[in-house]
Amino acid sequence: MPPSVILTGRSLTISEVVAVARDGARVEVDPDAAARADTSRAAVERLLATGAAIYGVNTGFGKLANVRIPPDQLLELQRNLIVSHVSGVGDPLPADVVRAVMLLRANVLLRETSGVRSAVPRHIAAMLDAGIHPVVPEQGSVGASGDLAPLAHIAWAMMGGGEVTREAGRVSTAEALEAAGLAPLEFQPKEGLAFINGTQVQTAILALVVHDALNLWRTAVGAAAMSLEALMGTPVPFDERIHEARPHPGQRRTAELLRELLADSEIRESHRENDPRVQDAYSLRCTPQILGAVADAVDYALSVVQVELNASTDNPLVFGDEILSGGNFHGQPVALALDMLAIALTTLAGLAERRIDRLLNPDLSQGLPPFLATHAGLHSGLMMMQIAAAALVAESRTLSTPASVQSIPTDANQEDVVPMGMAAAWKGLRVLHNAQRVVAGELIAAAQALEYRKPLRPAPGVARLHARVRDLVEPLAGDRPLTPDIERVAALVAREALV
Repeated sequence: MPPSVILTGRSLTISEVVAVARDGARVEVDPDAAARADTSRAAVERLLATGAAIYGVNTGFGKLANVRIPPDQLLELQRNLIVSHVSGVGDPLPADVVRAVMLLRANVLLRETSGVRSAVPRHIAAMLDAGIHPVVPEQGSVGASGDLAPLAHIAWAMMGGGEVTREAGRVSTAEALEAAGLAPLEFQPKEGLAFINGTQVQTAILALVVHDALNLWRTAVGAAAMSLEALMGTPVPFDERIHEARPHPGQRRTAELLRELLADSEIRESHRENDPRVQDAYSLRCTPQILGAVADAVDYALSVVQVELNASTDNPLVFGDEILSGGNFHGQPVALALDMLAIALTTLAGLAERRIDRLLNPDLSQGLPPFLATHAGLHSGLMMMQIAAAALVAESRTLSTPASVQSIPTDANQEDVVPMGMAAAWKGLRVLHNAQRVVAGELIAAAQALEYRKPLRPAPGVARLHARVRDLVEPLAGDRPLTPDIERVAALVAREALV
């Protein structure tokens, strides 16, 4: 973890987002970036002084853009905008998501296109370093003019309103700011609008899901290798020549990792010459093609994040002495990537569930005891592991229905095509957590199956993964509650790539 993350508006990375969101890295504002922001702010003030109509600065918003606001009401205009948009509903977003959102918002507001004072991102950084996290409801945004409602909850907290969470729990924002030695912020003309026009909530979730999905993919490949060993399958379908003949990048990477994990296996050598099977089932043989497609989908989402982390997504935008209204706040690129991730991770989970079934089903498991139970009949073994996985996969398939095509016009039809990015984000988080638990279930089942292959030893790569599982879950000697086992392994899967 870096000692601090320095924001420039141009160079933020996913690893830095994770460092601040989850590891508590400190946040600093680059002095040169702050100077550029203040120069841009001065241009806004010069244009405002001419009396020209500037959307959202001295006019109303959305359908009310044609209403001019007198100069003595411009501060009230910004305050009213924030207060009226504090309209989110539902459960609060997790603290790591809120921290990621705040970091992203501070970063992009440093871009000279935003026209805000550097005091605004500095205030966000100070709140992050003080561990002050606004309570932000997860529902109520369509992601069209950005994430208006959730960002408004953060802006309201910066102004001293609402509630925040700290280590001691939920407290009033005013109390938390005072304890941290911070004064409430008053948004100047344009600053309130610049703050809430942006995709940073859905993008923050996308960044965290992409990070976790990359780790989960590696672990899922490891679980597949462990299952292949336990089911006495063949690594022949992972031969490099096969995948050079269809060179999708993810497919090639998956096959390469499988070859590394399965090298030098005693289990493989034990049945190389006398195995009557010609081919393994698709859930084993086609792992590179399936998980490879998952990897390519995650890579696409990664490419979107890498652009969006340092992109100007507010409106209007400042270009020198000119202010232009556009539509960069529209969340369609992010929503599409989130929908694709949900589909990809559901695919990953579905493949893992099929292998769990093969490990537990005595008709498919190559001589393993039914449900991997010590005394089948008296014991149920891991029977419920597959049932839990089936439930999670079924739910994920329902959640994989795209949100980004579900437009409902808003703002008196001014916003007539919206991306529903926050719905896609919420679904993506839920599917990620489901997939982590399904893969945890496969790791537990495959580890138990390998106990029955002793004294034959699996490949060293698989043996290392087996040992990681055994650090958390003892071999099954008789029936016991499975929930603690699943949750312990799932928590490990969520924290890191086990391969």
